Amino acid sequence: MAKGRVVIDVERCKGCELCINACPQDVLALSDEFNSKGYRPVFLMEHDNECTGCALCAVACPDACITVYRELPQKKPRPARTAVTPA
Repeated sequence: MAKGRVVIDVERCKGCELCINACPQDVLALSDEFNSKGYRPVFLMEHDNECTGCALCAVACPDACITVYRELPQKKPRPARTAVTPA
C-alpha cells in the first residue's frame, strides 16, 4: 500500500476543517496552538504512518495550504526471460 506525507502551511491555514472531513484515513486534526493570524491550523497526526497520500485533503483545501507527497511501494524486478530457440 502507498504511504503519504502531508505538509501544511500553518501560517496560511484558517482551520476550516474541510481537509479533516475529506480525509478517509482520519489522520488530520486541529492544533491546540494558534498561528500568527489567530487560527488553529490543521496538523498530521502520527498514526503509524496511516496516510496513503490520496491528496483528498489538498483538493478540499480552499486556500491551497496542503502539499501531499506520496511514496509508492517498490515493485520487485522480474527475472530476465531467456529466449527459446526452436530445434
